[in-house]
Amino acid sequence: TAAPSTAPTPGGATSQGPISDADITAWKARFNDVLARPGEHLNSKSPEGAQPWTNSFWAFFNPIDTCLMTWCLPCVVFGKTHYRIQKSPTLAGYEPINTSCLLFCGSTAVCMQWLPMAMQRADFRAKHNLQGSCLVDVALACCCGCCDIVQMDKEAELRSASIGSVSSGIQQQYQPDGGMSYPAEQKQ
Repeated sequence: TAAPSTAPTPGGATSQGPISDADITAWKARFNDVLARPGEHLNSKSPEGAQPWTNSFWAFFNPIDTCLMTWCLPCVVFGKTHYRIQKSPTLAGYEPINTSCLLFCGSTAVCMQWLPMAMQRADFRAKHNLQGSCLVDVALACCCGCCDIVQMDKEAELRSASIGSVSSGIQQQYQPDGGMSYPAEQKQ
């Protein structure tokens, strides 16, 4: 039997089903960076003046559909968040089963799901100048992974929406209404 053929992707890399060569390369580079400088990463913190997270870590139940989806299929929500952060804020071209989703499943099989979760959280914090540290990222991923995934997904969605509204520019300038008017006096 012949081996399955690979299909070219827009970036020129080849892809076989839900696996993206570019995503594999990016995750490998990130893992290698962490392994090459563990002390630097472990002691990393957000800079002074970092913004607080908009969504509370403990508000994982709102919206309930995201909470339930994360409880049942955390890999899909993790992959969606990664896609929104790294590729398309609008989720253009998103597939529920993707490289990050499969990475999460594989790491869960060996009880290491906290590692990609903490790495994704650190990348997101750095990208949006959010408060936190590596130790907090690891603790959140280890102690309450579902809450962590939900918070990341909601925060990524919120920030993607704000990026979209800024990039679309001003649609229409302020238009005052007709001003104040007084009802005409009624004659009796």
